[in-house]
Amino acid sequence: MKIEEGKVNRRKLVSWLGVLSLFAMAGAAFRQGKKSAPPKTIKMLAQDGTLVEIDASLLATNRKKITDKELQSWVANK
Repeated sequence: MKIEEGKVNRRKLVSWLGVLSLFAMAGAAFRQGKKSAPPKTIKMLAQDGTLVEIDASLLATNRKKITDKELQSWVANK
């Protein structure tokens, strides 16, 4: 059986696919080794007057500022 020069034969195709899959697996192994960034925390004052760190993703995005009078009455209630 004679193989023509210009055509890609099945063995070459399978070997190239094997090489490409090895590169893909090696790339995936290196990506899993990276550590993610630590979660961003925000310091807030609790109702009893203690300082507490809270994960920023748990807070609502539509925040409004309160007045000094509201803050003083909120802390004084406890």
